[in-house]
Amino acid sequence: MSRPLVLVGAGEFAQIACEYFEHDSDHDVVAFSVERDYLAQPMLADRPVVAYETLETHYPPADVDVFVAIPASQLNRVRTRFYLDAKRRGYRFATYVSTRAFVWRNAEVGENSFIFEGNVIQPFVRIGNNCILWSGNHVGHRTVVHDNVFVSSHAVISGYCEIGQSSFIGVNSTFNDHVKVAPDNVIGAGALVTRDTEPGRIYVGSPAKAVPGKSSLDVRL
Repeated sequence: MSRPLVLVGAGEFAQIACEYFEHDSDHDVVAFSVERDYLAQPMLADRPVVAYETLETHYPPADVDVFVAIPASQLNRVRTRFYLDAKRRGYRFATYVSTRAFVWRNAEVGENSFIFEGNVIQPFVRIGNNCILWSGNHVGHRTVVHDNVFVSSHAVISGYCEIGQSSFIGVNSTFNDHVKVAPDNVIGAGALVTRDTEPGRIYVGSPAKAVPGKSSLDVRL
């Protein structure tokens, strides 16, 4: 039996998430929700768009699941804010794992996470809450991806790695075995990370080095 689902967000990722949930999961998307100031249209993809401030009135927590369909905006801070607020309000979260992803039987994936097609998630991996893994990534054995992370596409994360909370992992980046990425990192496209990183930094290049004098929190994603 399908479970009704409300998507928080009304941008491109929300519309993509609607497609995946509707056609590759046991959830039935019944509505979108955005903050009142951003409510530009009453309908989207033939579904109502309701004000987030009054979500309980339209869709009480007992009746629906929620997925916060917001990408890496402000280094995942926007998605995390809605996730924590909806959790406080008593909502249960959906997680999407594509039927075209390879997820080993003992890998763990947290709530409000989204695993696109083509991801390979090996044994003993742990993916936290509120994470997005876009298409085609490799996550090696025993790796831990902490909460609120966004992994773009075709990243190769080797075994025994840690990806720190709220980090952004760029397209085609590569991580050696045992590398620990600190919280709030931005790893640039094509970077080769060979050693542990420092919190709040931006890393680019091969081998990857921190960009001098810049904080990851200044990056607009």
